[in-house]
Amino acid sequence: MAAPIRILTAVPICDGHDSAINTINLEFIRHGIEVIYLGFHRSVGDIVRAAIQEDVCAIGISSYNGGHIEFFAAVVDLLRKKGADDINVFGGGGGTITHDDAASMKRKGVDEVFFPGTSLDEMVKFVHQRYGKPRTKRPRPKSSDQELAHKLTEIEEAYAAGRKRSTLNAQRSTSKKKIRNSKFDIRHSRRARVIGFTGPGGAGKTTLIDELVLRFLNRNPKGRIAILSHDPSVIGEGALLGDRATMINSQNDRVFMRSMATRGQAGGLSPATRDCLALLAQSDFDYVIIETVGTGQEAMPFRKNGIVDLTVLVMNPDYGSRLQLQKIVMLDLADVVVVNKSDLQRARTAHTEIEQRLEQNRQSQQLVDTVAKRHRDPGVDKLFELICKCR
Repeated sequence: MAAPIRILTAVPICDGHDSAINTINLEFIRHGIEVIYLGFHRSVGDIVRAAIQEDVCAIGISSYNGGHIEFFAAVVDLLRKKGADDINVFGGGGGTITHDDAASMKRKGVDEVFFPGTSLDEMVKFVHQRYGKPRTKRPRPKSSDQELAHKLTEIEEAYAAGRKRSTLNAQRSTSKKKIRNSKFDIRHSRRARVIGFTGPGGAGKTTLIDELVLRFLNRNPKGRIAILSHDPSVIGEGALLGDRATMINSQNDRVFMRSMATRGQAGGLSPATRDCLALLAQSDFDYVIIETVGTGQEAMPFRKNGIVDLTVLVMNPDYGSRLQLQKIVMLDLADVVVVNKSDLQRARTAHTEIEQRLEQNRQSQQLVDTVAKRHRDPGVDKLFELICKCR
């Protein structure tokens, strides 16, 4: 089976109109397209950085505020300067883009501009026909991020085609020598510390990670961090990969982020996660953060597989009765348990109940209360220090 089409969608800076793009995103994923949604009020640099790291085949821009000729052209120009001219650009803008504007935009390198009255079926058909063919000729990477993005795509496409990672001609960036059987050994070849985040949907994992990234960037002026983020999908279907849309601090050239769909695998990770992680872990990063899909009681995404150095379980106070805690297996396995949204009314009770549950394990587990949405939250500071101590 061929890998799904991957596109990035975004709304330009100074434009907060996201109703149209959300409707279009939904239609795309219904027709087997993986959509990385960057959100609204995004700059040219944010869009191009994300497109290169995600190695998408195209960028779809929804613009309602004017300035579209210059903005679309700036995206195309920056892609070319970055050596990513195989990433195409299309879009639309309600009634703000005239036909004369569209003609000018196409002369500047935009593939297509949609107007009011264009059906969603036409948009889907365009994406499938224009971007559905495999990209056989790839430009030579101009940056380490671009080279890394291409390799991650190779891994995902190999799994989509039913091949194992060992069929790829992988190389270690440290020695430039071929690895035996072309497989990465995470434990022996990696440089980065790998931190795994899991927990139920809505607990605030993405916001918490974004706050931790801010602290890392401030403490390490030359450091780099990678994020491998997962969202759910089924085999042969599309997916909305939306974690980037809630990231603020992670819009930084020292942060490499890759969004992955689970593509039918249960447990919160993708079939290609381990090999993608291995590649990131032996690349030039200080930390690699993995965020799983929102998980349930039985999930054990990082158990006994050598995939992470530290496991963080993020919960919110509204998990139900105390009995529910006995059913959450990650409470037996997590190195750190975070009660996020600890400003909610039930948070103090939740802390006490979870603390008692962890005491039953008789392990050296840490319990931290956070309010990730709060600037300079002391709980997030404490969690950051625990991660920094991880070996």
